[in-house]
Amino acid sequence: MENINLEEKIIIAMDVEERKKALQLTRMLSEAKVIKIGYKLFIKYGTSILQDIKKFNKKIFLDLKLHDIPNTVAEGVRQAVNHRVFMLTLHSLGGKEMMKKAVEIAHEEASKLSIPKPKILAVTILTSLKENELKDVGIQIKIEDEVLKLANLAIEAGVDGIVCSPLEIELIRREIGNNPLIVTPGIRPKWSQKNDQKRIMTPKEAIKKGADYLVIGRPIVKAPDPKEAFSKIINEIKEN
Repeated sequence: MENINLEEKIIIAMDVEERKKALQLTRMLSEAKVIKIGYKLFIKYGTSILQDIKKFNKKIFLDLKLHDIPNTVAEGVRQAVNHRVFMLTLHSLGGKEMMKKAVEIAHEEASKLSIPKPKILAVTILTSLKENELKDVGIQIKIEDEVLKLANLAIEAGVDGIVCSPLEIELIRREIGNNPLIVTPGIRPKWSQKNDQKRIMTPKEAIKKGADYLVIGRPIVKAPDPKEAFSKIINEIKEN
Protein backbone atom coordinates (compact mmCIF):
# COMPACT_ATOMS: atom_id res chain seq x y z
CA MET A 1 0.00 0.00 0.00
CA GLU A 2 1.29 3.45 -0.88
CA ASN A 3 1.41 6.51 1.34
CA ILE A 4 -1.24 8.61 -0.40
CA ASN A 5 -2.72 11.93 0.71
CA LEU A 6 -6.40 11.64 1.59
CA GLU A 7 -7.48 14.11 -1.13
CA GLU A 8 -5.68 11.98 -3.73
CA LYS A 9 -7.40 8.81 -2.55
CA ILE A 10 -10.73 10.10 -3.88
CA ILE A 11 -10.85 9.62 -7.66
CA ILE A 12 -13.59 11.68 -9.27
CA ALA A 13 -15.50 9.62 -11.84
CA MET A 14 -16.26 12.32 -14.40
CA ASP A 15 -19.25 10.52 -15.89
CA VAL A 16 -20.92 13.52 -17.49
CA GLU A 17 -21.87 14.00 -21.13
CA GLU A 18 -20.50 17.41 -22.06
CA ARG A 19 -16.96 18.79 -22.11
CA LYS A 20 -18.15 22.11 -20.67
CA LYS A 21 -19.69 20.39 -17.64
CA ALA A 22 -16.59 18.24 -17.11
CA LEU A 23 -14.33 21.27 -17.13
CA GLN A 24 -16.64 23.25 -14.84
CA LEU A 25 -16.60 20.40 -12.32
CA THR A 26 -12.85 19.97 -12.61
CA ARG A 27 -12.31 23.66 -11.95
CA MET A 28 -14.77 23.60 -9.05
CA LEU A 29 -13.18 20.52 -7.43
CA SER A 30 -9.90 22.28 -6.75
CA GLU A 31 -8.90 19.92 -3.91
CA ALA A 32 -9.40 16.76 -5.98
CA LYS A 33 -6.21 15.37 -7.50
CA VAL A 34 -7.32 12.52 -9.80
CA ILE A 35 -10.05 12.60 -12.46
CA LYS A 36 -11.38 9.40 -14.05
CA ILE A 37 -12.25 9.58 -17.73
CA GLY A 38 -14.32 6.70 -19.07
CA TYR A 39 -16.27 5.86 -22.20
CA LYS A 40 -18.79 8.67 -22.06
CA LEU A 41 -16.32 11.54 -22.46
CA PHE A 42 -13.51 9.65 -24.19
CA ILE A 43 -15.60 8.31 -27.06
CA LYS A 44 -17.24 11.69 -27.61
CA TYR A 45 -14.15 13.89 -27.39
CA GLY A 46 -11.15 11.58 -27.80
CA THR A 47 -7.76 12.41 -26.34
CA SER A 48 -8.46 16.16 -26.37
CA ILE A 49 -10.49 15.75 -23.17
CA LEU A 50 -7.39 14.36 -21.45
CA GLN A 51 -5.40 17.47 -22.34
CA ASP A 52 -8.26 19.73 -21.22
CA ILE A 53 -8.42 18.09 -17.80
CA LYS A 54 -4.66 18.15 -17.33
CA LYS A 55 -4.62 21.93 -17.77
CA PHE A 56 -6.13 22.07 -14.29
CA ASN A 57 -3.09 20.25 -12.90
CA LYS A 58 -5.05 17.02 -12.42
CA LYS A 59 -3.91 13.43 -12.83
CA ILE A 60 -5.83 11.33 -15.34
CA PHE A 61 -7.23 7.88 -14.63
CA LEU A 62 -8.11 6.53 -18.10
CA ASP A 63 -10.71 3.85 -17.48
CA LEU A 64 -11.25 1.97 -20.75
CA LYS A 65 -10.86 -1.59 -19.39
CA LEU A 66 -8.75 -2.67 -22.38
CA HIS A 67 -9.55 -6.24 -23.41
CA ASP A 68 -8.27 -7.58 -26.72
CA ILE A 69 -5.42 -9.63 -28.15
CA PRO A 70 -2.07 -8.80 -26.48
CA ASN A 71 -0.54 -6.76 -29.31
CA THR A 72 -3.66 -4.66 -29.79
CA VAL A 73 -3.89 -3.85 -26.08
CA ALA A 74 -0.16 -3.11 -25.98
CA GLU A 75 -0.54 -0.49 -28.71
CA GLY A 76 -3.41 1.10 -26.80
CA VAL A 77 -1.23 1.23 -23.70
CA ARG A 78 1.60 2.78 -25.71
CA GLN A 79 -0.68 5.62 -26.77
CA ALA A 80 -1.95 6.11 -23.22
CA VAL A 81 1.64 6.45 -21.97
CA ASN A 82 2.24 9.11 -24.62
CA HIS A 83 -0.70 11.04 -23.20
CA ARG A 84 0.88 10.93 -19.73
CA VAL A 85 -2.02 9.26 -17.98
CA PHE A 86 -1.59 8.47 -14.29
CA MET A 87 -3.65 5.25 -14.27
CA LEU A 88 -4.96 2.91 -16.93
CA THR A 89 -7.30 -0.09 -16.70
CA LEU A 90 -7.17 -3.48 -18.40
CA HIS A 91 -9.68 -6.28 -17.96
CA SER A 92 -8.07 -9.27 -16.26
CA LEU A 93 -10.29 -11.65 -18.24
CA GLY A 94 -8.07 -10.77 -21.22
CA GLY A 95 -5.55 -13.17 -19.72
CA LYS A 96 -2.03 -13.19 -18.34
CA GLU A 97 -0.23 -12.75 -21.66
CA MET A 98 -2.29 -9.68 -22.51
CA MET A 99 -1.65 -8.07 -19.12
CA LYS A 100 2.05 -8.92 -19.16
CA LYS A 101 2.49 -7.42 -22.62
CA ALA A 102 0.68 -4.27 -21.49
CA VAL A 103 2.99 -3.86 -18.49
CA GLU A 104 6.10 -4.41 -20.65
CA ILE A 105 5.02 -1.81 -23.20
CA ALA A 106 4.16 0.69 -20.46
CA HIS A 107 7.66 0.33 -18.99
CA GLU A 108 9.29 0.52 -22.42
CA GLU A 109 7.42 3.61 -23.59
CA ALA A 110 7.73 5.49 -20.29
CA SER A 111 11.47 4.80 -20.25
CA LYS A 112 11.82 6.04 -23.83
CA LEU A 113 10.01 9.27 -22.92
CA SER A 114 11.73 9.60 -19.51
CA ILE A 115 8.39 9.94 -17.72
CA PRO A 116 6.75 8.00 -14.89
CA LYS A 117 5.02 4.81 -16.01
CA PRO A 118 1.25 4.89 -15.57
CA LYS A 119 -0.14 2.59 -12.93
CA ILE A 120 -1.59 -0.42 -14.75
CA LEU A 121 -4.73 -1.67 -13.02
CA ALA A 122 -6.52 -4.95 -13.66
CA VAL A 123 -10.30 -4.95 -13.38
CA THR A 124 -11.65 -8.16 -11.80
CA ILE A 125 -15.46 -8.41 -11.60
CA LEU A 126 -17.65 -5.35 -12.17
CA THR A 127 -19.44 -4.05 -9.09
CA SER A 128 -22.79 -4.18 -10.94
CA LEU A 129 -22.63 -7.98 -11.26
CA LYS A 130 -24.16 -10.50 -8.88
CA GLU A 131 -23.41 -14.21 -8.62
CA ASN A 132 -26.35 -15.37 -10.73
CA GLU A 133 -25.25 -13.00 -13.50
CA LEU A 134 -21.76 -14.53 -13.46
CA LYS A 135 -23.33 -17.93 -13.98
CA ASP A 136 -25.09 -16.57 -17.05
CA VAL A 137 -21.68 -16.02 -18.67
CA GLY A 138 -20.28 -19.38 -17.62
CA ILE A 139 -18.47 -18.47 -14.39
CA GLN A 140 -19.71 -21.05 -11.90
CA ILE A 141 -17.64 -20.22 -8.82
CA LYS A 142 -18.38 -17.65 -6.10
CA ILE A 143 -17.66 -14.00 -6.87
CA GLU A 144 -14.92 -13.72 -4.25
CA ASP A 145 -13.17 -16.85 -5.55
CA GLU A 146 -13.23 -15.52 -9.11
CA VAL A 147 -11.98 -12.10 -7.99
CA LEU A 148 -9.09 -13.69 -6.09
CA LYS A 149 -8.19 -15.93 -9.03
CA LEU A 150 -8.14 -12.98 -11.44
CA ALA A 151 -6.25 -10.78 -8.96
CA ASN A 152 -3.53 -13.40 -8.53
CA LEU A 153 -3.23 -13.78 -12.31
CA ALA A 154 -2.90 -10.03 -12.71
CA ILE A 155 -0.21 -9.75 -10.04
CA GLU A 156 1.73 -12.58 -11.72
CA ALA A 157 1.54 -10.55 -14.93
CA GLY A 158 3.14 -7.57 -13.18
CA VAL A 159 0.29 -5.08 -12.88
CA ASP A 160 0.44 -2.35 -10.25
CA GLY A 161 -2.97 -2.88 -8.79
CA ILE A 162 -6.42 -4.38 -8.77
CA VAL A 163 -9.85 -2.87 -9.35
CA CYS A 164 -12.43 -4.73 -7.28
CA SER A 165 -15.57 -4.15 -5.28
CA PRO A 166 -15.05 -2.99 -1.69
CA LEU A 167 -16.38 -6.35 -0.50
CA GLU A 168 -13.22 -8.06 -1.78
CA ILE A 169 -10.66 -5.65 -0.30
CA GLU A 170 -9.99 -7.68 2.84
CA LEU A 171 -9.77 -10.92 0.85
CA ILE A 172 -7.11 -9.49 -1.47
CA ARG A 173 -5.13 -7.95 1.39
CA ARG A 174 -5.23 -11.23 3.31
CA GLU A 175 -4.36 -13.52 0.40
CA ILE A 176 -2.07 -11.31 -1.71
CA GLY A 177 -0.69 -8.79 0.76
CA ASN A 178 -0.09 -5.05 0.96
CA ASN A 179 1.87 -4.48 -2.25
CA PRO A 180 -0.79 -4.25 -4.94
CA LEU A 181 -2.77 -1.05 -5.12
CA ILE A 182 -6.46 -1.57 -4.56
CA VAL A 183 -8.78 0.79 -6.41
CA THR A 184 -12.45 0.36 -5.66
CA PRO A 185 -15.65 1.73 -7.17
CA GLY A 186 -18.94 0.87 -5.48
CA ILE A 187 -18.33 3.57 -2.89
CA ARG A 188 -21.32 5.41 -1.49
CA PRO A 189 -21.16 7.94 1.38
CA LYS A 190 -23.65 7.38 4.18
CA TRP A 191 -25.90 10.11 2.78
CA SER A 192 -26.08 9.00 -0.89
CA GLN A 193 -28.15 6.59 -3.01
CA LYS A 194 -26.94 3.16 -4.13
CA ASN A 195 -28.05 3.50 -7.80
CA ASP A 196 -27.10 0.48 -9.97
CA GLN A 197 -24.10 -0.77 -8.02
CA LYS A 198 -24.89 -3.71 -5.77
CA ARG A 199 -21.65 -4.52 -3.94
CA ILE A 200 -21.02 -1.23 -2.16
CA MET A 201 -19.45 0.28 0.98
CA THR A 202 -18.94 3.68 2.62
CA PRO A 203 -15.64 5.55 2.00
CA LYS A 204 -14.51 5.22 5.62
CA GLU A 205 -15.13 1.46 5.66
CA ALA A 206 -13.27 0.91 2.39
CA ILE A 207 -10.21 2.88 3.52
CA LYS A 208 -10.20 1.03 6.84
CA LYS A 209 -10.26 -2.32 5.05
CA GLY A 210 -7.23 -1.41 2.95
CA ALA A 211 -8.30 0.41 -0.22
CA ASP A 212 -5.75 2.84 -1.66
CA TYR A 213 -8.09 4.73 -3.97
CA LEU A 214 -11.87 5.19 -4.00
CA VAL A 215 -13.71 5.91 -7.24
CA ILE A 216 -16.68 8.17 -6.56
CA GLY A 217 -18.87 9.74 -9.21
CA ARG A 218 -22.55 10.55 -8.77
CA PRO A 219 -22.47 11.49 -5.05
CA ILE A 220 -20.05 14.28 -6.05
CA VAL A 221 -20.70 15.25 -9.67
CA LYS A 222 -24.50 15.15 -9.32
CA ALA A 223 -24.54 16.97 -5.97
CA PRO A 224 -26.04 20.49 -5.76
CA ASP A 225 -22.62 21.61 -4.48
CA PRO A 226 -19.90 19.16 -5.72
CA LYS A 227 -17.14 20.92 -3.79
CA GLU A 228 -19.10 20.60 -0.55
CA ALA A 229 -19.86 16.92 -1.31
CA PHE A 230 -16.15 16.23 -1.81
CA SER A 231 -15.36 17.90 1.53
CA LYS A 232 -18.14 15.95 3.26
CA ILE A 233 -16.61 12.69 2.05
CA ILE A 234 -13.15 13.69 3.28
CA ASN A 235 -14.62 14.63 6.67
CA GLU A 236 -16.64 11.39 6.80
CA ILE A 237 -13.41 9.40 6.36
CA LYS A 238 -11.69 11.42 9.10
CA GLU A 239 -14.47 10.90 11.64
CA ASN A 240 -13.60 8.85 14.71
